[in-house]
Amino acid sequence: MLKAEPLPLLATGIGKKAVVAITGLVLYGFVFVHALGNLQVFLGREAIKAYRESLHSFPKALWGARAVLLVCLLTHVTLTIDIAAKARAARTTRYKVSAPIAEQGILQRYARKTMVLSGPILLVYIMFHLAHLTAGVVPGLPFKAGEVYDNLVRGFQNPMVAGLYIVANLLLGLHLYHGGVALFQTLGLRHPQWDAHTRHAAFLVTAVVTATNVIIPTTIAAGLIRQ
Repeated sequence: MLKAEPLPLLATGIGKKAVVAITGLVLYGFVFVHALGNLQVFLGREAIKAYRESLHSFPKALWGARAVLLVCLLTHVTLTIDIAAKARAARTTRYKVSAPIAEQGILQRYARKTMVLSGPILLVYIMFHLAHLTAGVVPGLPFKAGEVYDNLVRGFQNPMVAGLYIVANLLLGLHLYHGGVALFQTLGLRHPQWDAHTRHAAFLVTAVVTATNVIIPTTIAAGLIRQ
């Protein structure tokens, strides 16, 4: 009698979705902490400079965290695109709308529909963000290493740059909201007793992150924060 061998995790659709959920959770946590850290720009130049220096005081840990985040990001985007492409290729007609989907609110339905599209867009945005505020290699945007406050202010005083960040972070909000709601279902932890609480928690965290990431470029572009 032949003995069935277990399939590798990434050889199955369920396994891929589980990895997408886990990597998404890691990225979710980073985005939340990163957003709260950036709020220190409202405390002034020295506060956010001290925040940056505290992060860079442990270079090995910092670069280790960056490596983990990069792997999670690339894995998350690659598998999401792969799952969507295979799902689309496996059917010739659209699925009928199931009851749970029909009962979803407008925000959740819109977030679900834009999930796959927003992923690659956000990847491009993240690359621009790193080039702008980490590497300082974006032409036309002044940059001075270590001067987080001045780099932020000078960058967001450009209306096109501020607008790019605002639009990208609104898309990020939709992505986070749907991801937060779908996370428990993907990992098999969904239950009618706490589904409503899950949606409310996802909305609350998403609202905090989105508001934080949008208010910074908005206030600087409006001239409320100056050098």
